[in-house]
Amino acid sequence: MKSRYLALSVLAAALVLPGQAAAKSGEVQFKLLGTWVAPDGKIKDVELDAIGLPAGTQAKANDNVTPTVAIEYFVADNVSIETIAGVTRHDVDGRGALAGAELVADAKIVPATLTVKYHFGTDGGVRPYVGAGPSYFIFIDEKPGATTRALGATRQKMSDTLGFALQAGIDVPVGDKGLSVTLDAKRYFLRPTARWFAGGTEVLRTKHRLDPWVISAGVGFRF
Repeated sequence: MKSRYLALSVLAAALVLPGQAAAKSGEVQFKLLGTWVAPDGKIKDVELDAIGLPAGTQAKANDNVTPTVAIEYFVADNVSIETIAGVTRHDVDGRGALAGAELVADAKIVPATLTVKYHFGTDGGVRPYVGAGPSYFIFIDEKPGATTRALGATRQKMSDTLGFALQAGIDVPVGDKGLSVTLDAKRYFLRPTARWFAGGTEVLRTKHRLDPWVISAGVGFRF
């Protein structure tokens, strides 16, 4: 909930500050960030259940903190294109009838994202921004959790998924050499499918609302 208020506050600040042209076309900005990833993971639909999940079973993915980098290219004075790189790791645990149970273990996610950003303010000053764009979540090396293994699952797979991201943030310059401090908030919207297998047979398939908040803070270098 706090992360949601933070993102909305940054967005509100960006919308009320006057936008003025800044001579930054053709420049590149590189950011080193610490990133908090807070996914949802709620089960939206059980499409196949051959292992007998208890009625009322629900799920929640755990939060994680990870380093990320962002590379941004200014295609116009106030418009840039940004991509991020990083890997985040999550477990998915049961809620409701399976409260505390481990359903997925060590799912590593590469959140490939490309956003188009509009920057407010003037070059050399505080610069809020908003952005949006597609994302493609790639899942790596996920495993069935202890509970689903006990129910007979031997292998687990999350579907790579196309989604969408909204973004808001602010860059605060430090000196006049292109260094800045940055705060960034993204909200992703995507619906991956989770599959569990016993040997070569699929025994459980569920669709999830992942929808993570991704909150980053760090430093930027412009050149």
